[in-house]
Amino acid sequence: MVLLMAFKQIAEVESRSIYGAIKIEFDKMFIGSLSLPINLPGTNYYQGFKGRQNVIKILRDLMKKRRASPVTNEDMLDQLIRDLDTKSALNDDEIIDQIITILYSGYETVSTTSMMSVKYLHDHPKALEELRDEHFAIRKGKTADEPLDWDDYKSMRFTRAVIFETLRLATIINGVLRKTTHEMKLNGFVIPKGWRIYVYTREINYDPFLYPEPLKFNPWRWMDKSLETHNYCLLFGGGSRLCPGPERSSE
Repeated sequence: MVLLMAFKQIAEVESRSIYGAIKIEFDKMFIGSLSLPINLPGTNYYQGFKGRQNVIKILRDLMKKRRASPVTNEDMLDQLIRDLDTKSALNDDEIIDQIITILYSGYETVSTTSMMSVKYLHDHPKALEELRDEHFAIRKGKTADEPLDWDDYKSMRFTRAVIFETLRLATIINGVLRKTTHEMKLNGFVIPKGWRIYVYTREINYDPFLYPEPLKFNPWRWMDKSLETHNYCLLFGGGSRLCPGPERSSE
């Protein structure tokens, strides 16, 4: 859903053919990234590489058209290509990487989390009732045409708890990819410098020592926000590459 909205925003002033083309190629890239790494013609992994190459070509052409056009578009792509501040300006390769990363990150995460939260709330009427009460209380303090603001989002403590509990139970991202910058020892094993490792974090979410009754949907456990700061809470990754999701999860 987020991917479709982002593509539509980028392509609103472009031809519909651009939107259709980039969506097809992005699908190939996404499926390829989740496939067995067999780089042979005909495999999803091979098609994924081809899809990425085509996405890059489409974005380069689109950036060229944007720069040649006097029309300013209020979207992320325009902001990046028209940023002429030498301290923060990105080159074309970096801009394309940013666009692909943002679109990839939002491809299934928001839509799947939304779907699963609806499922869990349907199965737990008490949680649904508390969620509704929270939203109605916020709405009650506003006029009919007054929109929600950032303070309203931040005040949705139970809504945030539902999102975190949904992410814990229906983990979308199973782990994180990292590259070792130096040789390290872990549980008696030596991991050489330069190795790419996959840190599987999903099982942490079902550890009964960390989360009592781990298979039970219990958003109230997250009402203590300190739970989010524990070093085992990796729902949004960890380290310097932490996903910006925690600050946007109430939206």
